[in-house]
Amino acid sequence: MTPYKSKSGKPSGVTAYETGGNFIKVEFNHAQVYTYSYRSAGRQMVEEMKTRALAGQGLSTFISQNDPGYV
Repeated sequence: MTPYKSKSGKPSGVTAYETGGNFIKVEFNHAQVYTYSYRSAGRQMVEEMKTRALAGQGLSTFISQNDPGYV
């Protein structure tokens, strides 16, 4: 998994992520890993999470505000 680096400098609940063709895995607090797929969360949500993960901006906030489904 790739370490998540928040560009805001603030601590994030997300510590790492891994992307694939139709999913993103997100690790929270170096412990729990959730897999968000096109099937569970929808394509638009997954692609937005991928964009935020790569940018290091707002991934944890996006997940908590939108509560996407996970596998």
